[in-house]
Amino acid sequence: MLKYSKIAGLVVFVFLFAMCNQKSKSEADKETILKGAIDITVDETIKPIVEDEVAVFEGTYYDAKITIKPKSEAELINDLLNQKAKVVITARDLTEEEKAKFEKNKINPRVTPFATDAIAFISNKGNNDTLIALKTVIDFMQGKSDSGIKGLVFDNPNSSTVRYMKELAKVKDVPVKNVFSFKTNDEVIKFVSENDGMIGVVGVNWLSQPSPAMADVVKNIHVLSVKGLNDDKYYSPTQNDLAEKKYPLARDLFIINCQGYTGLGMGFASFIAGDIGQRIVLKSSLLPVRTPGRKLKIRNQIIRDKE
Repeated sequence: MLKYSKIAGLVVFVFLFAMCNQKSKSEADKETILKGAIDITVDETIKPIVEDEVAVFEGTYYDAKITIKPKSEAELINDLLNQKAKVVITARDLTEEEKAKFEKNKINPRVTPFATDAIAFISNKGNNDTLIALKTVIDFMQGKSDSGIKGLVFDNPNSSTVRYMKELAKVKDVPVKNVFSFKTNDEVIKFVSENDGMIGVVGVNWLSQPSPAMADVVKNIHVLSVKGLNDDKYYSPTQNDLAEKKYPLARDLFIINCQGYTGLGMGFASFIAGDIGQRIVLKSSLLPVRTPGRKLKIRNQIIRDKE
């Protein structure tokens, strides 16, 4: 009888040991801030900078896998509100109404600003005029026939650039006449490069970081300097003019995390808002939220290279 009790005890011990090992393995495979897999829905107009951030993040943390899903702003926000997307990167913060919906569902979104982007106006290289007044574009958006613009070209009717310009012009809809829309910023750039007199409206990130296939196309367009509504000077969407708040079409970028737990979304948000992530933003020609510091090594004596 004692022999059978020992055998039974051994069986129970092996079973419990196996269960503990399985549990430990399960815990090890669990998503953390630096490990696991996650989908991030991204505003299509700022896709290039996010691709750069993800590439460096995955190259630093080999157990992390982030899949980028580019969508229009309207689709992105809709997916977030319906909990089809848990982590998104947008060109605007949540509205009070959207925050109220999350609060009602007992969800506390973590919103992290990480850069300042800009909306750029572009024209064909054949257009010698590289200046444009913002009022001219607004007049066109309001349907005024004497605006002097031949046509405006947007990426997508539901995009953040369209929403931004409609809010600026205080119109519900864009004009039907002489307004063209495509699906991506690359298509807008290509169309403008091939058609004189058209003004394209794109995220500046697509111009500062064109894909290899678009490098020659970008050379065939002008990035226009813009005069604001209450200004008499023209400014370009450069880091300097963005930093000095002179360029009139600047917009902040945010990562919004609704995972509800300490997962990869939090880790990535910390990364892009941290030193390395902000250096990537700086290199991309956008404006980081905080300028990365530089370490200076001061020497008391100049060491000459051996001749």
